[in-house]
Amino acid sequence: MRRARRLGDKLGVLNLYLKDEGVNPTGSFKARGQAVAISMARELGLKKVAVPSAGNAGGAMAAYAAVAGMQVLVYMPEGAPVVNRLECALLGAEVTLVPGNIKDCGRALRERIEREGWFDMSTFKEPYRVEGKKTMAYEVVEQLDGKVPDAIIYPTGGGTGLVGMWKAFDEMEELGWIGRKRPRLIAVQATGCAPMVRAFAARAERAEEWVNPQTIASGLWVPSALGDFLILRALYESRGLAIAVSDDAMLDGVRQIAETEGLVTSPEGGATLAALQQLLEQGSLARGDTVVLFLTGSGYKYVEAMQQITLARRQGRNNDA
Repeated sequence: MRRARRLGDKLGVLNLYLKDEGVNPTGSFKARGQAVAISMARELGLKKVAVPSAGNAGGAMAAYAAVAGMQVLVYMPEGAPVVNRLECALLGAEVTLVPGNIKDCGRALRERIEREGWFDMSTFKEPYRVEGKKTMAYEVVEQLDGKVPDAIIYPTGGGTGLVGMWKAFDEMEELGWIGRKRPRLIAVQATGCAPMVRAFAARAERAEEWVNPQTIASGLWVPSALGDFLILRALYESRGLAIAVSDDAMLDGVRQIAETEGLVTSPEGGATLAALQQLLEQGSLARGDTVVLFLTGSGYKYVEAMQQITLARRQGRNNDA
């Protein structure tokens, strides 16, 4: 984690930090959960693992399963980033492209799992991915010299990371490492796919499926989350928020982070900056707060998004001229 000095100065937020998950072995936070899940799957004697994935979860699972000598099956939406598709195939996975979104992939994969005996590694359908994601919270506290931030802004699709971190803060208190203070957890989604934001606004316990989800951020292209009630519980208990941002705002966030901090992040990472800017304008966060933005994946895996950003910049310069 690094302090975002130039970006913080620009926003007037002096204690702004970027948690760059793009430095993980497969370029995203998904490596944390899959490392633990595949390790346990191997210990329990599993040989065939499968997952529906919009991109990074499939690549992370394929990488660790390759080391473990397992067979891998990944069902991906046809619109998943090309780098993610190539990554899974290169790592030895059988990749099947499915029309629609990740939920459609899950439905199609379920038939194959039942017929051929694959083990389903989907989000919240096994117990260990969330345990791997807990390490993000442990690291945040460690890297802040034992302090708990005021707010964590986190891009939320399936929500394993948010749920895992909330669990980790309780564990750290039980260990005597922190006190009762908790960060406000802020879930960020896309305006074109925001089931948790809608449910949070209604103070609901469950989130209804989002019809016709649309977003450039493949990690946020999740119309319904199996652990929706756990995500919402964490938001309510932390006095947190759920906020939606547009694709254009995400990409502008990617550009700003790159130009000020020298990090090329994913659209999901850009979404956290877009959310922070909205929350500051609304007065929902104070400029004196210690805020951590989670950049959940490397932008180098999102060629399509990078092309859109550079094209927009070129057009803007031409218009200025």
